[in-house]
Amino acid sequence: MRLKEGKMLRKCRKAHAFIGVLCFAILMGASGCRERTSNIDNSNHTLVLGFAQLGAESSWRIGNTKSIIEAARDAGIQLMYTEAEQKQENQIKNIRSFIAYQVDIIAFAPIVETGWENVLQEAKEAGIPVILTDRKIEGNEDLYTCYIGSNFITEGEMAGEFLKKKFYYTKDEINIVELVGTLGSSPAEERSKGFRQSISDDEKFRIIESVCGDFMQSKGKEAMGKILKNHDNIDVLYCHNDSMALGAIAAIEEAGLVPGKDIVIISIDGEQEAIDALKAGRINCVIECSPMLGPKIMDTAKRIMNGEQVHKAIYIEDRVFTEWDDLSDLPPRGY
Repeated sequence: MRLKEGKMLRKCRKAHAFIGVLCFAILMGASGCRERTSNIDNSNHTLVLGFAQLGAESSWRIGNTKSIIEAARDAGIQLMYTEAEQKQENQIKNIRSFIAYQVDIIAFAPIVETGWENVLQEAKEAGIPVILTDRKIEGNEDLYTCYIGSNFITEGEMAGEFLKKKFYYTKDEINIVELVGTLGSSPAEERSKGFRQSISDDEKFRIIESVCGDFMQSKGKEAMGKILKNHDNIDVLYCHNDSMALGAIAAIEEAGLVPGKDIVIISIDGEQEAIDALKAGRINCVIECSPMLGPKIMDTAKRIMNGEQVHKAIYIEDRVFTEWDDLSDLPPRGY
């Protein structure tokens, strides 16, 4: 079953990438540059949104892409979609292509926090508003209109709060290892920051190692395998996303340990497979980070193009699922 799922996932990723690039190429070849308009109330104009996705590295990301494509269709917005294969240089090229085509608005999920000043300045000079989705950037906030996504610091804090409840009556030292997401990305930076802030008032919690797993299941397994060889006193594993957690669980089981019992596991995202692992006792806590941002992105894009003011940061409310919750009535996650 796992092999079939893996093949299906790869096919889905390739299909998304192919469809996005093909549609974009056809539009560019057929139309060249186009005349932009600043108000979508014009009955002869269809709002054109260029979305530069960072890749298809996880079920979360694929669910995010699906949400955006479906929401654009439902909103009557023409979507120009590209994927960057986890490479910033590709994402910058894709954004520049949108600028050349003169789309009405650009949205993108930045791979890392830095290195966007030049291309965003180009978008600003072209009069094209920019929406950041899922991830944030450092630098001049005047270069983008708003951010839509989760509060990653809060997610890290929620992970820490679960840990403090879990070990409330424990006086012994609690050794924690952390699997970090893509270095330089806002989820990795802020989930670490929020977690550390939350547990800093209790000296029994010790982070003994922090390793990058790049938000990928294969790298999560590889990193956890190495960590287990270096440490035999791990009490807690804190993962920045479900994919790394699922990879780490495989490594823990291969080492002859029981995930969720021998090592308490906290993860972030809320993918279906992680929720299933939580129900089975193999994960202890899952913090939700919903990828279903499409409707909010499309609604915000329309408001911006109609000249309305929007908040600089538009946060999506996330939930916490724990081993103490009754999850029997939880609907399918959809990602």
